[in-house]
Amino acid sequence: MADSSTQSIQVQAPPAAVAEVICDFPRYPEWADAVKVCEVLEEYEDGYPARVRFVIDAGPLADDYQLDYAYAEDLSRIEWHLVTPSKMQKVLNGSYDLVADSGGNTTVTYTLEVELTVGMLGMFKRKAEKMIMDTALKELKRRVESLAQA
Repeated sequence: MADSSTQSIQVQAPPAAVAEVICDFPRYPEWADAVKVCEVLEEYEDGYPARVRFVIDAGPLADDYQLDYAYAEDLSRIEWHLVTPSKMQKVLNGSYDLVADSGGNTTVTYTLEVELTVGMLGMFKRKAEKMIMDTALKELKRRVESLAQA
């Protein structure tokens, strides 16, 4: 059974800048340490990625998988799900919710639902999920804010 976790982070940039980084999949290997390959396989008519292939290597967690993406019209929500089970994952669903504050910054809420193909004790699984989410949010924040200052 897949468990769901949620974390948020404040990014000093407007939601459009955050969404732009999230949707620029070919550049993920430049800023997301575990991502070695990220390629857009299919696009919607509007040019947004519909299916994306990821190759990740995070030490003991190495995998090759595809995600299907869906977007809110205003890009305030970007969500995904695993196309077919991979070597390491049975389920991988997630979303980013982007909410602007009055100061022009964005609260990014990351929700992740994962079920691995290998058994893992609940305590270790929650710790791994927290590490994945912490890393993803911090790397996203660093990338968006570095582009906003450039």
